[in-house]
Amino acid sequence: MPASPTIYRTVDDLRAAVAAWRRDGLRVGMVPTMGALHSGHLELVRAARERADRVIVTIFVNPTQFAPNEDFGSYPRTEAGDVAKLTEIGVEAVFAPNANEMYPAGYATTVSLAGPAVGLETDFRPHFFSGVATVVSKLLIAGFPDVALFGEKDYQQLMVLRQMARDLRLPTEIVGLPTIREPDGLALSSRNAYLSAEERQLATTISRVMRKAAGEIQAGAAIEPALSEGRVALEAAGFRVDYLVVRNADTLAELDGSAAEPRRMLVAAWLGKTRLIDNIAV
Repeated sequence: MPASPTIYRTVDDLRAAVAAWRRDGLRVGMVPTMGALHSGHLELVRAARERADRVIVTIFVNPTQFAPNEDFGSYPRTEAGDVAKLTEIGVEAVFAPNANEMYPAGYATTVSLAGPAVGLETDFRPHFFSGVATVVSKLLIAGFPDVALFGEKDYQQLMVLRQMARDLRLPTEIVGLPTIREPDGLALSSRNAYLSAEERQLATTISRVMRKAAGEIQAGAAIEPALSEGRVALEAAGFRVDYLVVRNADTLAELDGSAAEPRRMLVAAWLGKTRLIDNIAV
């Protein structure tokens, strides 16, 4: 039976472990999470296992990325189950600090963002990316991994973190892996647990609408009419749409119209009390 990962609660203890690995010439990988691990997270961990000699999985429900009216208090916390899943894969370390360790009394520093952080999610959650970038920068500085892995489901977040790592000259490669989906197409997310049985069936509408719109656009249809049709279809299915757009896949800027421009379709929509996001290449 594989050994359980060592659980570190403080930055100092994590750094001591990483320093020992570095003395042995080992390559370090990190998978930052908020816990409630599903198979998408575990694929990230397996990919980190392939890229590094030692893997750290962080489990921390980060308060600074939640607005007062959001689900910080009810966000699933399943550390024991998460550690059991990681044991099966063979992870060496779990970094699971508490809020006081990450944000001690008097904490007054955050990461300020522009570029790919402007618009889309920040139009609806203006606090979000500053909280994410701040905590991820702290996690990367705590462990200084050679590589950190994130899922493409949170595509704008991935672009923001890549930009942050470049701008701050952090010595960590930021790797994005394709979205892991259920057999019916729904992107895996810890928040899917909030969906009722009926909502869970309806939730697949998002991926169907995106695939249909993307296929039409790739076949030569005008982008905005295809997106407008998609928004109407989502609303007819019971969603409240925050956005359904196509942006430059590298920068998330508005499209410039060039034929060679890489494109990404991104969506965020509410189904009942659950906000779902997804994206696909176009």
